[in-house]
Amino acid sequence: MNQKKVLQVVRHAKSSWDYEGIADIDRTLKLKGIQNAYEISRKIKMNNLIPDLMVSSPANRALHTAIIFARIFGFPLDQFRISDILYESQASRIIEFIQNFPDELNSIMIFGHNPDFTDLVNHFVKKPLESIPTSGAVTLTFKSKSWKDIGSNKLEKQLFFFPTKEE
Repeated sequence: MNQKKVLQVVRHAKSSWDYEGIADIDRTLKLKGIQNAYEISRKIKMNNLIPDLMVSSPANRALHTAIIFARIFGFPLDQFRISDILYESQASRIIEFIQNFPDELNSIMIFGHNPDFTDLVNHFVKKPLESIPTSGAVTLTFKSKSWKDIGSNKLEKQLFFFPTKEE
């Protein structure tokens, strides 16, 4: 069994506020957000960090971001999941969700929202982030055989993939 677990936390790309009366869950991506999602997904692919499983919030902006990543990775959509837990949940609930993944999965990528995702990452890293930018991805590598055992004491490496220009 693999001795490492890799958690990739991706904040959705820049979303639009152009439509009045639309529910938060239905907001779409801006053009700049789409461009940034392509940029970050390509960087992650170049670093050979394709996950075993991708899970997205059901919000339109998170799903669209995740589909862009899946397209760039050539990721099989039967390995793609949607979970309500990644939409408007606290970091502690998301951690519990992650800890329940089967240990056969060594790398998981989740797509969701701030402030929850920044709080999630800050639970593990030594130097807290102010905020994960839109389209930003944080890769956390844990020295652990089991998702149940991941924690700040097991964090071995962290990588940050942030857009070159935010709007």
